Amino acid sequence: MLRFDIITIFPEFFRGVFDFGIVRRARAAGLVEIAAHDLRGWTHDRHKVVDDRPFGGGDGMVLKPEPIFEAVESLTGHAAGTCEAGVRVVLLSPQGRVLSQGLAAELSAARQVVVICGRYEGVDERVAEGLATDEVSIGDYVLSGGEPAAVVLVDAVTRLVPGALGSETSAVNESFAEGLLDFPNYTRPVEFRGRRVPEVLLGGHHAQVARWRRRAALRKTRRNRPDLFERAGLTEEERAALDADGE
Repeated sequence: MLRFDIITIFPEFFRGVFDFGIVRRARAAGLVEIAAHDLRGWTHDRHKVVDDRPFGGGDGMVLKPEPIFEAVESLTGHAAGTCEAGVRVVLLSPQGRVLSQGLAAELSAARQVVVICGRYEGVDERVAEGLATDEVSIGDYVLSGGEPAAVVLVDAVTRLVPGALGSETSAVNESFAEGLLDFPNYTRPVEFRGRRVPEVLLGGHHAQVARWRRRAALRKTRRNRPDLFERAGLTEEERAALDADGE
């Protein structure tokens, strides 16, 4: 079982959000366990203060290191910086490396993933330096807090836990699994408002379908994500086919 422990000042944010779809089924099957913890539970003052003004001045407030360190040490059972193999401590931050399918696969192999949700102007840097094993962003934009990002991370990681998708090939065939976007998918009706399903998908020839899907994925990746396309390993045949298509 993979356990997610989410540290947040808004634990109620997660009430019900994991009760749908693949994450719900994975929880019901005992593949993952998810718990949200109120950071204020690790404070020791009457007002349960978790933030303070930044040194050097500036707008906003910064989450204090003491309760975060205590929370992680309590949840993992290990002192800061001494987590055993299989335990990852993820600080969600706009300054982190961008969450990718590869990183999600890494995290899916863990036994425990502790997720720290930032708020306000951020988190005291000593959390990143001395506590987190990973500093992760879900994209080049700023959210009001790390809670929506935590939902994204849990979903992306859970679907890669063996057994979560039902079919072992589902995750292999998705976007980014091979560094490309997914190929286009079609279903009934065969024709809709003048647009017809490609004939190759109707013929039942598996090798031709696989070849078409690969080329279609390359075309879509080149059009929508040229950064991914530049890293794709193309065969000479694929290059020739794309050139012939004018791609």
